[in-house]
Amino acid sequence: MQVVDARNGRITEEMKFVAEKEGVDIEKLRRAIADGRAVIFKNILHDIEPVGVGKGLRVKVNANIGTSMDIVDVDAEIRKARIAKEYGADAIMDLSTGGNLDEIRRKIMKEVPIVTGTVPIYEAAWYALKRGNAIVEMSEDDMFNAVETHLKDGVDFVTIHAGVTSEAVEKMRDFKRVVGTVSRGGTFHAAWILHNNEENPFYKNFDYLLELLAEYDATISLGDGLRPGGLPDATDFLQIHELYTIGKLVRKAREKGVQAIVEGPGHIPIDQIEANVKMAKIATDDAPFYVLGPLVTDIASGYDHINGAIGGAIAAMAGADFLCYVTPAEHLALPNEEEVKEGVIATRIAAHAVNLIRFRKDYEWDLEMSKARGELRWGKQLKLSIDRENAEKIREERYPDNPQVCTMCGELCAIKLLREYLDEKR
Repeated sequence: MQVVDARNGRITEEMKFVAEKEGVDIEKLRRAIADGRAVIFKNILHDIEPVGVGKGLRVKVNANIGTSMDIVDVDAEIRKARIAKEYGADAIMDLSTGGNLDEIRRKIMKEVPIVTGTVPIYEAAWYALKRGNAIVEMSEDDMFNAVETHLKDGVDFVTIHAGVTSEAVEKMRDFKRVVGTVSRGGTFHAAWILHNNEENPFYKNFDYLLELLAEYDATISLGDGLRPGGLPDATDFLQIHELYTIGKLVRKAREKGVQAIVEGPGHIPIDQIEANVKMAKIATDDAPFYVLGPLVTDIASGYDHINGAIGGAIAAMAGADFLCYVTPAEHLALPNEEEVKEGVIATRIAAHAVNLIRFRKDYEWDLEMSKARGELRWGKQLKLSIDRENAEKIREERYPDNPQVCTMCGELCAIKLLREYLDEKR
């Protein structure tokens, strides 16, 4: 186990790999893992390159894929996973809710070797429906069996909404929201609690859950089941109540040597993002923070990848460690392959903007692009673009008469004109 080894002063192969790839001091990385301020995603059964997230490491990007009950196309989801990896996602989450979920997950993981996360409660709910039962009729065994199945398949991190407790659900009667609860997993748990008049099994049996995770050295991602789904609900009592419950669970996980990250809010006004990140870091003793977006406005339908990238950059500057992408299809439909690409690129730009500040050597990429622009070296500019294919397409479609410039300025190109007059003065 990474945490146990780190606490005992042992350097694992995964730590060596991450430290070398990130260019960080391995002893600092070991201490961060020992303290729970950084994690390494790598189930012992999953043959992938490990990925580090947290203190002292680069901001990472996750891409969600997966079927829905309306659209079940496993090959399309495999293509989406490949696109996500190709354009720089560090991890994917299979959030499938339609079709044979076990088969879909296993096919994706076989075809696309990348850090993979899941939400096992989706599968427990799916099996309940398949048996002709209601979701609230899931048994505790159904829930834990789903977790164990995912871990045995090599899933590297699992989202568990253990912070949705009976106490939190009771408070929902007093604190009305404009949008309500938008987390599927959070809603499943809340409804189950109300129907069965019992405590959330993952909260009640959290120690047993940790034993399962420890067996595979998988990471628990403590899900924000009560996250705000609209700006009017941001930073409300329910969100904060769950966060502080999660803080207690993080400490339990650390006691058991299990790696833990914490999921953050979805819709947050731009002036509340920094406070939310800092609050989460304080409540969880600086656990790696994983944010969806956050989305800074509710009216960006069709452009929520930009919406999320704005919030993600601000959150990362404030200390968030892991950005979950948002696609242009958010709130509208299951994303297609092009929208997955757009979501990954937008979120990578947000992460890269912050990594430039955290890691000065990341500036080399931008420095080389600046030099290429200053020298009007178009081939190199295209090569250095984050989406080279799209940059080349634009250049080719609107190719100038003078290949030294572009069709935006043409012969009025400021760089070209100044260079010519400077050359005359030499």
